[in-house]
Amino acid sequence: MMRGNAAVQDLAVLDSQHVGDIEGAFGTVRVSDHALRKGWKTRILTLLAIMGPGLIVMVGDNDAGGVATYAQAGQNFGTSLLWVLLLLVPVLIVNQEMVVRLGLMTGVGHARLIFERFGKFWGAFSVGDLFVLNVLTIVTEFIGIRMALSHFGVSPFISVAVAAAVLIGITVTGSFKRWERFMYVLVITNFLVIPLVMMAHPAAGPIVTGFLQPGVRGGFTSNALLLIIGMVGTTVAPWQLFFQQSNVIDKRLTPRWMAYERADTVIGSVVVVLGATAIIATTAFAFQGSNLAGQFVNAGTVMTGLSQHVSVLAGDLFAIILLNASLIGAAAVTLSTSYAFGDVVGTKHSLHRSVKDGLGFYLVYGAVILFSAGVVVIPHAPLGLITTGVQALAGILLPSATVFLLLLCNDKAVLGPWVNRPWLNVIGSVIVGVLVVLSLILAVATFFPNVNVQVLALISASLFLAGLLVTGALWMRRRPAAKVVQSQADRDTWRMPPLSKLPKAVWSPTQKVAMATLRGYLVIAVVMLVVKIVQLSMGA
Repeated sequence: MMRGNAAVQDLAVLDSQHVGDIEGAFGTVRVSDHALRKGWKTRILTLLAIMGPGLIVMVGDNDAGGVATYAQAGQNFGTSLLWVLLLLVPVLIVNQEMVVRLGLMTGVGHARLIFERFGKFWGAFSVGDLFVLNVLTIVTEFIGIRMALSHFGVSPFISVAVAAAVLIGITVTGSFKRWERFMYVLVITNFLVIPLVMMAHPAAGPIVTGFLQPGVRGGFTSNALLLIIGMVGTTVAPWQLFFQQSNVIDKRLTPRWMAYERADTVIGSVVVVLGATAIIATTAFAFQGSNLAGQFVNAGTVMTGLSQHVSVLAGDLFAIILLNASLIGAAAVTLSTSYAFGDVVGTKHSLHRSVKDGLGFYLVYGAVILFSAGVVVIPHAPLGLITTGVQALAGILLPSATVFLLLLCNDKAVLGPWVNRPWLNVIGSVIVGVLVVLSLILAVATFFPNVNVQVLALISASLFLAGLLVTGALWMRRRPAAKVVQSQADRDTWRMPPLSKLPKAVWSPTQKVAMATLRGYLVIAVVMLVVKIVQLSMGA
């Protein structure tokens, strides 16, 4: 079988099921289909068949933690933080576009590429931290499921058990198309935020002002700054990188469909921001002028508050939205774990495979789901501590994930003619730097609650600007790398060769400094996290 003008045996794909017809929820594109897409109707039908990974990863990011964070932003600060969402749109698009390029050009998952290009230490670290963070995140999704269904009087044991069975059931069908169709059901259910926000009688003026006028109602206090960082952290997460890169591969997309998958990613970014906006507006307008304004506790109190101040239906809708967000988040995060495991261990890892044929892949998925569900129903389990740990750990690990992403997208052996343009590197570097600063602030504030966050933010921003200037100077002095001569001039058919044929990665002085700095940051941050968790557990 051929893929463009490259034979399957000459590609780096790790699972033979990753090559073949594209079988999407809304259509199929045959591997032999080389016809030009002319006319809007044909292009839209093709987009419907191809789209999915970008939309699912974005909506999946509005999970239980996202719903709670956005509800808190609206209840405590009204619409004054909507500008944060607007700034996150380009961050999401730039990050996930790089992941899309890596997936389409290489045919290899994110974890495997890190192993191959950065060595066993960083490879083991990336997979290990992904596994730990994902499991903890999925526990928070089950906390959301438990909380949402308790609103309807369902026992925690029943709600968690049924949710776990559903999540496993829709994944082990042996059909990528059936799995994607179920995910689309969850994506569509996400649009219940529209009738919910209309029940709160929003006003257009404050919403427009919130988007266009950066500021915080009541001023930039420490609590406000931490919430802003939380909004960034819940919207830009490490698992997204691993999920979308592997999912576009599993869907059998190739470089030819780059424009369509980019469109899928942009659409997903817009949808996730619209959903977050609706949640913020709902709590902002529903609770303004009431005794609940500025008094956020958790998603459960939001459900109760909406039932009392808007209508019983509004409280029910919020519970359904929380349940839906938890399910799609759990499904996507768990799948990213299974994909990474298959990439690294070398087992078959495709949703196209039956349970018997991809047993290891599905066993990992089921084990993660069952373990996470079991933690939530343990009597007196430290669920609050787990939630805090997830936020802190995500903040610590996000810088490493974004640094790996940027370095991989500048690796000519991996991406050939598809490496980042200079202007994209500038934008990507700024994004990485900002995420590092925000993650550092969140981590330090989590470990040391009495720290002055505003002073910390000012110091961190100053160090970031200084680091940016030094890095820019080093980059300007660096000799231009020799151009890689491509054997295939057509960008649409270029693919990365098998991993065994890749030349050894050579790091520039700037990259060596960056990785050494990253290693030091991670060592210090992880030690701080362990100390903090021990303190919290002893205090409990």
